[in-house]
Amino acid sequence: MSDRSTMGRSAGPGAGRALLYTPEQRRRRDTSRWTLVQGLLAPLQFLVFAVSLGLVLRYLYSGEGFALATVSVVVKTLVLYTIMVTGSFWEKAVFERWLFADAFFWEDVFSMLVLALHTAYLLALAFGWLGPRGQMVLALAAYATYLINAGQFLLKLRAARLERPRPAAAVQGAAT
Repeated sequence: MSDRSTMGRSAGPGAGRALLYTPEQRRRRDTSRWTLVQGLLAPLQFLVFAVSLGLVLRYLYSGEGFALATVSVVVKTLVLYTIMVTGSFWEKAVFERWLFADAFFWEDVFSMLVLALHTAYLLALAFGWLGPRGQMVLALAAYATYLINAGQFLLKLRAARLERPRPAAAVQGAAT
């Protein structure tokens, strides 16, 4: 059964659009330990990304610090793998699907590109492909896709907050 068939509808601006969570999915999301794990890993991953981006750009600009930039990209990639694996546990707990739940389908699709580029970087590093500069350019491409994907998830977080159930008094006041 498709998640879309069980999703509620909004009652306000954009009425008729599918909600991200049914009441049951929202309950599972709010009680899942994986929600906390994702909430902790996401800012950690962004911090690791920001530091690594600085190191990669420093290397590309000055030619210095290749080893440190390399370690930072590997660490960023390992944190990415961690957040992707725990994210699939979160999706299973909330939507009863490991990946590609309707509410996060396009984010998951784009996440596969992010993973592919980060994995390509690790392969290039392991096999000496592309040379140091090419590897860092590949890391930048992976980072660009990560930024887009992070933006997708931030938009979903915002949408989830906007559709948060309101107290009955607020709903009744809005209807008059």
